[in-house]
Amino acid sequence: MPSAHLERVSFWFDSLDAVPEPEPPAELPAQADVAIVGGGFTGLWTAYYLKCLEPSLDIAVLEAVTLGFGASGRNGGWCMGMASKVDHLLEDPVQRDGGVRLMRAMMKTVDEVARICQAENIDCHYAKGGTLSVASAPFAAPRLQREVTEYAAYGLGDYCEWLPADESRRRINCSRNYGAIHTPHCAAIHPARLVRGLGEAVRRRGVRVFESTPVVDVMGKRVTTARGTLSADAVIRATEGYTDSLASHKRRLLPLYSLMIATEPLPQGVWDEIGLKARETFDDQRRVTIYGQRTADGRLAFGGREGYRFGSKRKPFVTPEEAGFESLEASLRQMFPVLDGRAVTHRWGGLMGVPTSWRPSVSFDRDAGFGAAGGYVGEGVAASNLAGRIMADLVLGRDTDITHLPWVEDAGERWPFEPLRWLGATAMTFLGNQADRVELTQGRPSKFWGSLFAGLTRYLL
Repeated sequence: MPSAHLERVSFWFDSLDAVPEPEPPAELPAQADVAIVGGGFTGLWTAYYLKCLEPSLDIAVLEAVTLGFGASGRNGGWCMGMASKVDHLLEDPVQRDGGVRLMRAMMKTVDEVARICQAENIDCHYAKGGTLSVASAPFAAPRLQREVTEYAAYGLGDYCEWLPADESRRRINCSRNYGAIHTPHCAAIHPARLVRGLGEAVRRRGVRVFESTPVVDVMGKRVTTARGTLSADAVIRATEGYTDSLASHKRRLLPLYSLMIATEPLPQGVWDEIGLKARETFDDQRRVTIYGQRTADGRLAFGGREGYRFGSKRKPFVTPEEAGFESLEASLRQMFPVLDGRAVTHRWGGLMGVPTSWRPSVSFDRDAGFGAAGGYVGEGVAASNLAGRIMADLVLGRDTDITHLPWVEDAGERWPFEPLRWLGATAMTFLGNQADRVELTQGRPSKFWGSLFAGLTRYLL
């Protein structure tokens, strides 16, 4: 695949010092100690920590296109100390201790990523400005304030704080701002610089990386590729939204699309109006998530969920003509009217992997020699680091604090056959969008659409 095509992956790829070109396929070995399928964050973090702990290991990373081609090179660039469904653990008295330990581990992971970047000289534009979760309507503020109180009651008072409306507007001057939750445990990053730098770091440590090597199937200790077969003592699946491309792993993770846009570099006067001086990331608590960050070169990168495509359809690139970009850009300009007349220069999209549990998991069967990690539901920049450390410990048989976290051996069931999964995913997106539209335009809770959305999510999740 020529480099001109890879410029279409994302703004992040397009803004690298040089757009990467996939390495020519190297001769595939017959055997390795560890074979890792997937050259994104999960696979590379796993390889990195395995090599740190056991430098003699022969590790092969197999990537269909080039390192970071999937979600790792396309996401919103949030390295956040939180992961999907941790709140469900905290709300359950039986699982609360595990939830607190997981939260503490995730909070520390944000700094662990910074440590590795410094140690390996990876300039990923890391800026730990935290996250602002904005109440976009008056009725939303009390709910967010209750969340802050609940975290404190769980012993996590240092996770976040409530910012009253005037302070919140000083941090982020968006059109609807009635206060915000601020957590310091998040960093804005340039994800393509991180994943490419991590790839260079594992290569320096002796990991063999095989780009342009699509994997057809994984069965136990055997990996079948388009270029031959590789056996290993341990095989790790780290394919996230592309898991459905493996013949024996259909319906393990739902490939759900997100879309992103980036503006032209904005002048200082515009940033004086918007805020985000510490490069805080931000969202506004919609059901159909939106998220954004101020990039190191002064752009506003902004994203949102698009949805699921029938039959778990996947495609290499999301074209700029996709209809969803118009509504995404409209949401951005609605949040920040000061952007009127400012150009959007990049449009891209990608896949995230969603398990039936809607929470990440890490598993390794020593007898079968097979492990899998992922299911971050779009929150994988930091979560993949923790997952990679857990996987490295599991593969090496190390009994550590993190191998007892709730993610371990917590893989969900397979998704149902079509058309059930398409109907469920489509209904969730439709109802969520309808409820969000009512609340954003009318400034009141959406009782009808909101109740339908809540009922469906309780049933499906």
